[in-house]
Amino acid sequence: MWMLILALLCFVLYAWFHSRDRRMLRNGVLLVLGVLLGLAGVLNLLWDHVPALDWIVAKLILGSLLGVLLLGLALIANGVTMVRREGRRLANLLSLLAGIAVFASPLAVINLLNANTVITVPLAVLIFFGFGYLGIVFLIFLSYAVIYSRGTHKVAPAAVVILGAQLIGGKVPPLLRARLDRALEVYRDADDPKPLLIPSGGQGVDESRPEGEGMAEYLLAAGVASGDVRPENRAVNTEQNLLYSAQIQREAGRPGPMLVATNNYHVLRSALLARKLRLDAEVVGARTAWYFVPSAFLREFVAILKNHILLHAVLFTPFVLLAAYYFFLYLD
Repeated sequence: MWMLILALLCFVLYAWFHSRDRRMLRNGVLLVLGVLLGLAGVLNLLWDHVPALDWIVAKLILGSLLGVLLLGLALIANGVTMVRREGRRLANLLSLLAGIAVFASPLAVINLLNANTVITVPLAVLIFFGFGYLGIVFLIFLSYAVIYSRGTHKVAPAAVVILGAQLIGGKVPPLLRARLDRALEVYRDADDPKPLLIPSGGQGVDESRPEGEGMAEYLLAAGVASGDVRPENRAVNTEQNLLYSAQIQREAGRPGPMLVATNNYHVLRSALLARKLRLDAEVVGARTAWYFVPSAFLREFVAILKNHILLHAVLFTPFVLLAAYYFFLYLD
């Protein structure tokens, strides 16, 4: 019963925090924790009253293990597709590496435990709990990223910022076009006065002109009034996209909330960053090519881990201490 009470408390806190500000990852933590505690509580109540429940749970566990194996195969296949279509950059290898890790990590743990030495057993503990921890954190991130990206924004934006992406041959590629088209939807659906559109992005070393310039050209060709387009041509990352665009919005005399348009995989991290920068901004997402999504979400996950590295180090400390315990146990 106590697990159900804790689950209810998690859901209440989730609803409260979500109503105050959707741009918090703790919302995802509370939601996933509430679901897991709720399922555990229901199973605990039914265990003595449903004779076939143990058989059902066993089947679910086996199904989950099979699902993990299928996930590993899918990630490897996606990694191969990414390399073929996008090249061999590290960012394009993430799904391939994750798929290999799905199979390699349990084999490594088994072999290290079988070796049964002062080094291998603590290392097996670290690998086992390390991948388990990353799996749970990724589940939280992915769940809330999907929930946030599918939510509807409730603001009438004074400005719509379109986050830049690489131009190909000086032109807008499909990935960036999806962001621009999403911003155009918001612009056309808005009441008068129309929001200011701020295409944001500087010039990369492999680009012939700033991204903001190419994006502005696309918006003007789509029929947006020239007075409603103010390109930002200096930013080299998402934080600068947001800060420089907010500055342009202020200089244009368009006070009010900001709406940020990007691809669906990038929505949650952009929203977290906007909150960190204390901007009155929500984020909306555009569709992304199916083969690009797994690697893109993994890349966003890695970026969020890096932004909260100290917190995760603290949370993982008990498992490090457990590994140290086995190390000193074997020394004795």
